[in-house]
Amino acid sequence: MDDSSPEAGLFHIAGIADWEHAQQAGVYDVGLAQDGFIHLSGRHQVLTPANLWYVGRTDLVLLVIDEAKLTSELVREPGTGTDVLFPHLYGPLNIDAVDDAVAFVPDDDGTFGELPAGI
Repeated sequence: MDDSSPEAGLFHIAGIADWEHAQQAGVYDVGLAQDGFIHLSGRHQVLTPANLWYVGRTDLVLLVIDEAKLTSELVREPGTGTDVLFPHLYGPLNIDAVDDAVAFVPDDDGTFGELPAGI
């Protein structure tokens, strides 16, 4: 499946506390001020950032995002240090574009070997 198609899905790894705060605030903007965009992933890409930046963290959720509902600009462009195209959201993530938030727990060794069941 082409990862640029809506059926491929978009995902974002978030801290539980950040997601809870976003639900109260009505918008998710973690990383936006620092990077200028919010890092997203296609289904086949989720484990890459998980194992680069989140090893050992047990306080995470995987946000399942409906691309058709996004109100900020989505751009697919090379990730840091790679030619692989990653989806970047240039603006806040509107809460109503998030279809689900699923616990994202690492394996016993702290790494992420697979997506949560049902994703």
